Amino acid sequence: MDNHGTFSQQIDVVIYDRQYTPLIFEMHGIKIIPAESVYAVFEAKQTLNATYVGYARDKAASVRKLDRTSLAVTWLGGKSEPKKPHWILGGILTFESEWSPPMGKTMTDLLDSAPDESLLDIGCVAAHGWFGRNGDGVTTVSLNGKSVTGFLLELIARLQEIGTVPMIDVRAYARWLAEH
Repeated sequence: MDNHGTFSQQIDVVIYDRQYTPLIFEMHGIKIIPAESVYAVFEAKQTLNATYVGYARDKAASVRKLDRTSLAVTWLGGKSEPKKPHWILGGILTFESEWSPPMGKTMTDLLDSAPDESLLDIGCVAAHGWFGRNGDGVTTVSLNGKSVTGFLLELIARLQEIGTVPMIDVRAYARWLAEH
């Protein structure tokens, strides 16, 4: 959710930070997470195919399109500039793949053909391997017997590159709540 009351599509797995965005709302048993706190979003399915890649792309794009606020952080040494909102990682998590080979050219061509806002950055097919978009914007695949561990380590490295999420402007959310 953003400070204008706009919602993303429902997301299966969200990696978020509560340090600068402690507000987590609950509505009808569903957690509502402010857009500023989101590091990564994943679609989770039993198997990987073109339809589910499309779902994951649409869901990642729906989160990336949300408005995110950013405030300066006051600390002992003064005040920092507001942090520019980072790229939200998008991905897909599955057990298996419907393609043959499971993580071959058909998959990478499909992943590389997306518009920017719906790119999938990283994903895991537990039975076969994991994939990630490299610095040149091309999807590379790692096939090994430790696919989930390899995926997790790469995800952690990408989260480390992001650092900290921006500090949320809670007054922007308060204004929206007062108007509705």
